[in-house]
Amino acid sequence: MQEAPVRVPLAFGMIPKIFQNLKHIVTHIGTKLKLFEVNNTGRPLAIKPIDALTFALYKQRSTRTTKKSIFDDFALASTCTYKTFVVSINRMGQVALRILFWLMRMGRKDAHLVKYTDATDIPVCLAKNGKHHRTMRGLASWGHSGKGFYFGLKMTMTRDDEGRILGLAFSKANGNDRNIFRRINKDIGGIIVADAGYCSKQLERDMYVENKRWCLIKPYKSMKRLAALWQLALYKRRFKIEFDFRSLKLFHGLATSLPRSINGYIGNYLFSLLSFVLV
Repeated sequence: MQEAPVRVPLAFGMIPKIFQNLKHIVTHIGTKLKLFEVNNTGRPLAIKPIDALTFALYKQRSTRTTKKSIFDDFALASTCTYKTFVVSINRMGQVALRILFWLMRMGRKDAHLVKYTDATDIPVCLAKNGKHHRTMRGLASWGHSGKGFYFGLKMTMTRDDEGRILGLAFSKANGNDRNIFRRINKDIGGIIVADAGYCSKQLERDMYVENKRWCLIKPYKSMKRLAALWQLALYKRRFKIEFDFRSLKLFHGLATSLPRSINGYIGNYLFSLLSFVLV
């Protein structure tokens, strides 16, 4: 029987460069937004907030599946317990959300004229375990995607043609796509391109703002609707947002079933998005 490989903790001088780069970025943004102001009262924290957020982003960027692997790699057992480490990371979800909001607000100022909106499925467990899943039961629901039925959430995102994320929304898997579309794009101008799942004349009329916003929604194949060549060209460029979803899931750990708390799940989604944005 083959023995399991022994995990060797990282020495101080062997800290990955990607971790150091992430900490530099987090420090810069934290200073700019005053996110990590020192509180001199009470007991000092075992894991400083700036380090906790860096560990969280490093986990998503390095495609590690568990926090335990990070805890062991950096030999943190001498610093705190694993429970303290997990709590420290999950607590940074609100900080990650603040940074994402700030980045989206900054992105809208210099956004490209053309934007794309789409949604992707985020299962919280395997479909066969959906009936018995408890942790996210109050937030998740059954939905259907191109891969079949799943139990989880749906993430709707708007990004511009140059890759800036401008709008985000998490909803139940059976949420109304058109209402979500209205909500996340209400303050976004330009040409917003969407797929046939959002096809609705009423939606196009509601979102239209003269000289400011126009929604270009791809019609169903069965609809007799003519499109100009430039419109077809914009439809074809929707692959960009689909590639974003693929990258988030494959390389930033967006979809997971391992967290054991709601904070753990939500934190994972926010850390995944932030690590993706900071690439």
